[in-house]
Amino acid sequence: MAVNKSIRRFATVAQADVPHGRNGKHKSIVTKILAELEDVEDGEALKIALAELNDSKENVRSALNRASHKLNRSLATAADEDYLYVWTTNGKL
Repeated sequence: MAVNKSIRRFATVAQADVPHGRNGKHKSIVTKILAELEDVEDGEALKIALAELNDSKENVRSALNRASHKLNRSLATAADEDYLYVWTTNGKL
């Protein structure tokens, strides 16, 4: 007796073609901020216009927090109506 296969609702792909890793929508801005922080002197902060973020400051702050924890870097942020400020704090997480 033949077994009926169910109808596939989803396409299949070879596992080798499956993308690995996550490039979230904040990766670009977070990568740029972290790279620029390398050149910031102690006592200075990056001043980033909120209009450049293409998302809410809360979402970008969260993405920065996740990235900094992953890299074991201690960052601090502050914000006002127009800008997000980011700086490196002393010490490691």
